[in-house]
Amino acid sequence: MRPEPVSTEKRSAAGRLHGLGPVVGLVVLLIGGTLLNSDFASFDNLMNVLTRTAFIGIIAVGMCFVIISGGIDLSVGSMAALIAGCVILLMNALGERGLQPVAVVALGMGFAVLLGALFGLAHGLLITRGRIEPFIVTLGTLGIFRAYLTYFSNGGAITLDNTLSDVYSPVYYAALFGVPVPVWVFIAVAALGGLVLNRTAYGRYVQAIGSNEQVARYAAVDVDRIKVVTYMLLGVCVGIATLLYVPRLGSASPTTGLLWELEAIAAVIVGGTALKGGAGSITGTVVGAILLSVISNILNLTSIISVYLNAAVQGFVIIVVAFLQRRRR
Repeated sequence: MRPEPVSTEKRSAAGRLHGLGPVVGLVVLLIGGTLLNSDFASFDNLMNVLTRTAFIGIIAVGMCFVIISGGIDLSVGSMAALIAGCVILLMNALGERGLQPVAVVALGMGFAVLLGALFGLAHGLLITRGRIEPFIVTLGTLGIFRAYLTYFSNGGAITLDNTLSDVYSPVYYAALFGVPVPVWVFIAVAALGGLVLNRTAYGRYVQAIGSNEQVARYAAVDVDRIKVVTYMLLGVCVGIATLLYVPRLGSASPTTGLLWELEAIAAVIVGGTALKGGAGSITGTVVGAILLSVISNILNLTSIISVYLNAAVQGFVIIVVAFLQRRRR
């Protein structure tokens, strides 16, 4: 006997249940964290978690577009490090020329976004025009970006001038209505990302390319242009995250942004985006980023396992979610 086909309604219900998985997991973690340590549920700790999430979350929004389109970017942590170093060098040079500190900070922030877009453009062109796999391109630039930062810093740290640091610090440390600035920026980027993905032709093209690139070409979609724009979008997100991160320490070193690529990819995958591309959501990505930060925060506040195993936990999460996705296909 032939198996009875699964109805559209059942498939839709299964999809909705799968989409709720990250939310359910986050709720369980929040309850568990509260039971393990009463300080976990405090407002200050919540803001600390969300501020920590903001950097990776902003990058994850851009990474979501890339993975939905069927691509990957392994270089975002190294890219952030190099952008941070270049921004600090530029701001110090402009400050020495006598420019007003506020103008120097504004120019530095704009330069961070521009540099991120240019790095994304380079990735997109190498992938589309050079016909090189995204994995290979970004694996190469992962080493290139961090090597150049190490070269510029002579293996040490590049430090922002104290006067400029004082002017720049509110970008990270200030709060609006009790909520830190990075969290507001994260909310704005996520909202805009969701709007672009779900309400624009570009967002539909990204999903179509990830579902079946050849069919998208037959449908007259300019696949190469969409891919280039997608990698530029991720670069812009890295630039935004970096300009928020620089005033935190006021310096950049070869360890800046280390393993950010793992955290960003993990957030996207945990949020329900398919590794093979074609389907995903910004909401799920945001939940995934917060979920991973909550895991890290719980490990910091309790002694369940060593905090040095944070990256291992994230790695296990990626493998488990990928396995579950494979079983669903």
